[in-house]
Amino acid sequence: MPRIVRIKLYGTSPKDLNTVCEEIRRVARKTGVKIRGPIPLPTKRLVVTVRRAPSGQGTHTFDKWEMRIHKRIIDMDADERAIRQLMRIRIPESVHVELEMR
Repeated sequence: MPRIVRIKLYGTSPKDLNTVCEEIRRVARKTGVKIRGPIPLPTKRLVVTVRRAPSGQGTHTFDKWEMRIHKRIIDMDADERAIRQLMRIRIPESVHVELEMR
């Protein structure tokens, strides 16, 4: 039974997230490892509603602040050489990566 590495990527910048996904695909192509993905998952929206005026007088006006979290999943065969090259990829601070062996 082949071992599989599941790579979970999530971050606030879709541009940075897609760049890291392309780097992972490039490593997989270079080492000849079978890859599946990136599979986009639903975007999570975090919305915070804040009152503009600190006092209770006047009209009630509100600001809405939103942060979106984009997610991707990539499955690839667990080749030692490919995983070592994955560890060398430069990842921006806005992207978080989780590796899981299956």
